[in-house]
Amino acid sequence: MIATRLNMRFPGERVKAVTLSYDDQTEQDIKLVEILNKSGMRATFNISTGLYSSESKQFGKEQVCRRMTRQRAIALYKNSGHEVAVHGYSHALLTQMPVSSVTREVFADRINLEADFETDVRGMAYAFGDASYNEEVADALKACGIVYSRMTSSTGKFRLPTDWYRWYPTCMHRETCIMELAKKFVENTTNKEPMLFYLWGHSFEFDEDDNWNVIENFCELIGNRDDIWYATNIEIYDYVQAYRRLVWTADMRRVYNPSAIPVSFQYHTIEDSGEIKQTYTVGAGEALVLTQSMEV
Repeated sequence: MIATRLNMRFPGERVKAVTLSYDDQTEQDIKLVEILNKSGMRATFNISTGLYSSESKQFGKEQVCRRMTRQRAIALYKNSGHEVAVHGYSHALLTQMPVSSVTREVFADRINLEADFETDVRGMAYAFGDASYNEEVADALKACGIVYSRMTSSTGKFRLPTDWYRWYPTCMHRETCIMELAKKFVENTTNKEPMLFYLWGHSFEFDEDDNWNVIENFCELIGNRDDIWYATNIEIYDYVQAYRRLVWTADMRRVYNPSAIPVSFQYHTIEDSGEIKQTYTVGAGEALVLTQSMEV
């Protein structure tokens, strides 16, 4: 038995995963969470804790972008199954700041989020998107304990990031290709590599554009499916890292999983009968000896 290829599989031995990312803690997140929960979707909400609305602030009817108060944000996101992540304390353009200020902007936001939501916070989305990224900023994020950060330029692809500090999404919900891409994703049954659909945006845009049907239709098509893993951004990151930490013997017949979560993979071999594929799951802290009796 000679191993020729390994392919990561998501939990449940799935090929596909979906994650979403929404910014700025606006009141429309309340309706968005309701829609996502009905379809089994999971999202990451990126919060600027220096920009919570005050209890006394009054919004005019014409003001669509209405940031939530700290208390309302805690009530919505805490223990919701969704992730909260850094968006910069004051929503600053990080590449226009000295590194010391970048560190303060990110670390202050992380400290506040961890205190408010009583959880570890390791993720981020750049305020102002791609314009906030450079290598110095990425180094500052690493120093602050941030392990990934989302960009804004769309790929139109279903690929995992090669650089977690430049995590590009599949598309934004305002793009006209959203349903075409979702249909392509759902109908694909041939891809050997793991597939990730990453959608992002701002929930106030659904009121601004008067088109909540966009996210409703997306969730109806792509949600509540047994063949898709619905995960937050940090869950995607942690799972990929666990897969990459698998320890293999030289002949690749034994694998050890040192992480705290089970990991699945597809194992390809060449035998006299041809190429054989078998999917395995190795438990957390467990070792697995791969057998030669595999179904073609």
